Amino acid sequence: MNMMQGCKPLSGCDLPEPGVSRDALQDPQRRSLLGGAVLFAASPWARLWAQTPAGAQLLKLPKIALVIGNAAYRQAPLKNPANDAKGMAEALNGAGFEVTVRLDAGRAAMQAAVDAYVKQLAERKCVGLFYFAGHGIQINWKNYLLPADAQVASNEDVERQGIEVNAMAAGLARAGNALNLIILDACRDAPFGEARKPEQKGLSQMDAPRSTLLAYATAPGNVASDGEGANGLYTESLLREMKVADAKVEDVFKRVRLNVRRRSGGAQIPWESTSLEDDFWFVPPANLAPPTDRERAARFAEELKLWERVEAANTPEPFEDYLRRYPSGNFNELAQFRLDRVLAQAGERRIEIAPQANNPYATPTVRSDTAYRVGDLYVHRVSDIDSGQFRREMRRVVTAISDSEVVLNQGQGTFDLLGNPRRLQDGRQMFGAQLMPSEFAVGRAWTTRYNLRTDSGQDAYVEMHFRIVTREKVTVPAGTFECFRIEGKGVTRPYQGSWNTQLSSTRWLAPDRCRLPIKAEGKRVNFGPQGSNVLENDRLELIQFRQG
Repeated sequence: MNMMQGCKPLSGCDLPEPGVSRDALQDPQRRSLLGGAVLFAASPWARLWAQTPAGAQLLKLPKIALVIGNAAYRQAPLKNPANDAKGMAEALNGAGFEVTVRLDAGRAAMQAAVDAYVKQLAERKCVGLFYFAGHGIQINWKNYLLPADAQVASNEDVERQGIEVNAMAAGLARAGNALNLIILDACRDAPFGEARKPEQKGLSQMDAPRSTLLAYATAPGNVASDGEGANGLYTESLLREMKVADAKVEDVFKRVRLNVRRRSGGAQIPWESTSLEDDFWFVPPANLAPPTDRERAARFAEELKLWERVEAANTPEPFEDYLRRYPSGNFNELAQFRLDRVLAQAGERRIEIAPQANNPYATPTVRSDTAYRVGDLYVHRVSDIDSGQFRREMRRVVTAISDSEVVLNQGQGTFDLLGNPRRLQDGRQMFGAQLMPSEFAVGRAWTTRYNLRTDSGQDAYVEMHFRIVTREKVTVPAGTFECFRIEGKGVTRPYQGSWNTQLSSTRWLAPDRCRLPIKAEGKRVNFGPQGSNVLENDRLELIQFRQG
């Protein structure tokens, strides 16, 4: 929930959210400041919804890959890693990568290949991709990839003979190259028998280094399938999705995650950690020019038409169809949340990330808590960011819950079940806003475009881009909380009219303790030919809360 909305005093269940306030629409003085703006004028933040210029530059750089497939283990041979590695090398060659392949590599050969790969990245400052299929084990929160000649009888053997992923990632960070992809299909269960089974299954969660996407075949602390065909379940899907034209790399992995989850019945769900800020494609679009505002509007209309057909579905297929077509769409968080609920109701026993509370190499991943209860109470204090001057107090009580809505203060406002506002106390309505993620993880980013209707019936649209940038402690009157900090920027424009409101927000949320923001700061600025006008500069802090 963002401190973006409303210049007049708010009370009860008023929810400050991205958008334009009723005052901004109706105040003649404010509207006059926007007289020269046009509906489709470029905004200072238009690049948030375009292909990033740096993304186009990445495609001009050399691309190198190191692909390792270890199957012929002396103690625990595998069926598919050699095929997986060969298939990956072929796909990467087709995508313009210079590929080095090592099959059934021993310790010395594997370490030499990794060292040479990191050295090339440092020297050439190019795009890098590392892929490994084989056995992987975690010991004391560190991940180790095992060479084909490994002889494992103890944790010490793993630490001595394995290739430490954490150390390799540190080497990639020092290389300072433009972008790295690390793909690990390496999470088989008890690879060397129950007698030598590690204390925790699979790989340990770790944060991606700078400009890196780190991908696991399954969630941390869980195991992956070796596959029933020529390839492992994960790599089979990855090879197929990599060849889809125009798919941004993060969308490739989102589709893979959905495919593997559905094929495995929820028993295997791939996982990623990302710090990427620029776009990258295996098969790039023919035209990398940023779309115009009119083109974005047309694409949104097409996406909205599909979403309106599927949003009330009670079977998984419509949501799967939407997520495959729009893996990073304006309603993808809503679709993922709805898909999770439908699959749970159908009996899916979804795996979860193993507890990571003591992991020094990762910030936790936390799913949104949507278990609202009648009687939940949230009280916030609103003040001016710069002066600290008190403005008002906001008191919200959950008074009813349906299959699709949370009702506040006897109907004065509503959320959807993910916590996104639908109706505000002053009569404004928000259609399809996704301000809340379905899962909290540092590096997670999403975009929302939604329609807003004022109490006077004027229609506008809001575009926002959000990113979870860090996790940090925040102290407010209600206490001290470990929070995810979410930063957002965007714009509001009317469908008929000539004003342009720029939005920025920072929210601190502790989804494992409280469903509404612990703290939020927001600013709304109108721009016009005569200059800018600050409409809002508010801070919200939690004073008191009570929830089931």
